[in-house]
Amino acid sequence: MGSNFSVAEENYIKAVYHLQKPGAIVTTNELAAELQTKAASVTDMLKKLKQKKVLNYEPYRGFNLTTEGRKAALGIVRKHRLWEYFLVEKLQFGWDEVHEVAEELEHITSKKLIDKLDAFLDFPRFDPHGDPIPDVNGKMQVQHDISLNDLPVNTPAEVSSVKDQSSELLDLLKHKNISIGSRLQVTRKFGFDQSIELRIKDIAAPVNISLQLAQVLYVKPL
Repeated sequence: MGSNFSVAEENYIKAVYHLQKPGAIVTTNELAAELQTKAASVTDMLKKLKQKKVLNYEPYRGFNLTTEGRKAALGIVRKHRLWEYFLVEKLQFGWDEVHEVAEELEHITSKKLIDKLDAFLDFPRFDPHGDPIPDVNGKMQVQHDISLNDLPVNTPAEVSSVKDQSSELLDLLKHKNISIGSRLQVTRKFGFDQSIELRIKDIAAPVNISLQLAQVLYVKPL
């Protein structure tokens, strides 16, 4: 994807990509909430992006990405996740610090730089939060994981991704010694507040987590 999109346009394309569910359309209000902006300014941008052939837009109904738009979105997502991986693996940033820096770096347009970065990192398939990194053709490895809340008691599993990447959540996980790759099993589920007791490998004491946390923490049963 060349430099034919402004930073604002790229942010819109990426936001639509993240909001879009298969076969569904995204509404102006959903996008305005996601980008914390007014619906009127969203409408102006949508018209612009429709002219650039990245969106199918139906006034008063909603919109979704065209094939071209999806390609552009995957290009931005690829850059974002590769930079996150680079920041954590090579520059020792904390995984709760990289999102904002990667938000700036994802707008670099040099394809050569991104392809060299990918090769330098040895073509990683997942970013530090467990999200798949699109390859040069936009293909992503499918992650077969389930929410920790759905993991049966006493089933060994490995943390594979987090569905909320706010610094508050990542800070909480750090406090509880949980990260991508942590091996754990659920030892008890409490009916009163749906909280969960965990045993984490190499941590002596059991850890208690809330239902809210269990729902955004994804694991692969081993």
